[in-house]
Amino acid sequence: MKRRTLWRLGTVAAAVLAMLGAGTAWLSVHDGTLADAAFASSSAAAGDIAALAARGAYLVRAGSCAGCHTERGGVPFAGGRAIETPFGNVYASNLTPDPATGIGAWSADDFWHALHNGRSRDGRLLYPAFPYPNYTRLSRADADAMYAYLRSLAPVARARTPHALRFPFDQQASLAVWRALFFRPARFEPEPARTAAWNRGAYLVETLGHCNACHARRNALGATAGPLDLAGGLIPIQNWYAPSLNDDAEAGVAAWPAGDVAALLRTGVSPHGVVQGPMAEVVAGSTQYLDDADLAAMVAYLQALPGALKPETRVAAPVPATQQTTSNATGQRLYELHCAGCHGADGRGVTGAYPALAGNRAVTMATPVNLVHIVLRGGYAPVTAGNPRPFGMPPFATVLSDADVAALLSYLRGAWGRHAAEVTPLDVSRARGAAN
Repeated sequence: MKRRTLWRLGTVAAAVLAMLGAGTAWLSVHDGTLADAAFASSSAAAGDIAALAARGAYLVRAGSCAGCHTERGGVPFAGGRAIETPFGNVYASNLTPDPATGIGAWSADDFWHALHNGRSRDGRLLYPAFPYPNYTRLSRADADAMYAYLRSLAPVARARTPHALRFPFDQQASLAVWRALFFRPARFEPEPARTAAWNRGAYLVETLGHCNACHARRNALGATAGPLDLAGGLIPIQNWYAPSLNDDAEAGVAAWPAGDVAALLRTGVSPHGVVQGPMAEVVAGSTQYLDDADLAAMVAYLQALPGALKPETRVAAPVPATQQTTSNATGQRLYELHCAGCHGADGRGVTGAYPALAGNRAVTMATPVNLVHIVLRGGYAPVTAGNPRPFGMPPFATVLSDADVAALLSYLRGAWGRHAAEVTPLDVSRARGAAN
């Protein structure tokens, strides 16, 4: 009886596996292809290939493509950079027109399928470290322009580095299941009730700029809630926190003057703060090159995000009496020794040089991980045309212990009338380990 039961269970399990295999095979072949008829190629009508490639160069830069598809110290767009994920490393592909190792043998349709359907020229499913869940909503005209630009580059022979993913994440069948759960090809649909500028900003933020690839939480399988999710999240492996773009206490900009938001995206510096970490790379390689209309469109969209507090609705929180502790006294001493010379005894900094710490919401966010990274690694604003010689902050990883960093940051988060949670030595130790 026991053997018969085990045999029946084995038969059921085999049938389930067979069905799963058949289903994933069908998904690998069929998912997303039905939408292709709605997106006829526009390259034949483009006419002026040089103008198309110039437009593509702008779009490729707006999409930060070089940031992933260029190895450190390597030839731009030749691929090879490791994209670290919780499931292993995905290596960016070669986008130069080399016929053997790049996209030289790709057609405009092949390129479109990669962006819109997440599928390579050979039919292989692409991993969503390549943000096709956002790019799927790119217009066909923009995809063709990007293709024209990449085809205009000098070809570079550089073979694709095989991905280094753990089982079962290295299996196409597993990826097909992930896509069945979390991905559907789509197109960007403007909202008629919104202005043209808002819709353009939505397209740039949600689709081409794929901002929620960082500014969203991910589930256990690495999926976000969708391109509209900009509620903030910890960037996997890098362990920088990309703050919420909806929350006025984090990175919401509804209360800022529009010019200050534009200045931050164009130069990396504004009266409210300085971009650091992964966002500094985005500004340096992408947003500083946006034209005035697109920059204004992004600002219009970001300032209208749901959940952001408008200036007239902001209510000042009551400030409790400061309670001096041994930790705060140690932190104050460390601040006076290492920080006050630039940021000032009152934390007001120097306009255009050293950012203010008093009143800076980056100091009081719920997670202190970015502060820890900056103290340990140093703080560096991006080099931009509008700020060609940015001031930097030296790293203190070899100067301060975990307990010192915790005391210093706890002091900052409680100084000048604020009362954010203290930072513990364990918080610092975890961030220090992630930085190595």
